[in-house]
Amino acid sequence: MAGTTAFAAPLDLNGTGHYLHWGVVQISVANLVVIGLMVVLFLAALLLPFPKGKRRR
Repeated sequence: MAGTTAFAAPLDLNGTGHYLHWGVVQISVANLVVIGLMVVLFLAALLLPFPKGKRRR
């Protein structure tokens, strides 16, 4: 049982989740953070330049 603390969550996950409400739309804060990170990663993939390989003569 001594090795189980290595896999413990940094936050207490036994509590209730936090939700945001917009009329009939309800989303958890955790899901909203994941969606935001995916949008940021997608925009970074669009805006960052592709690496250029060596050109042939």
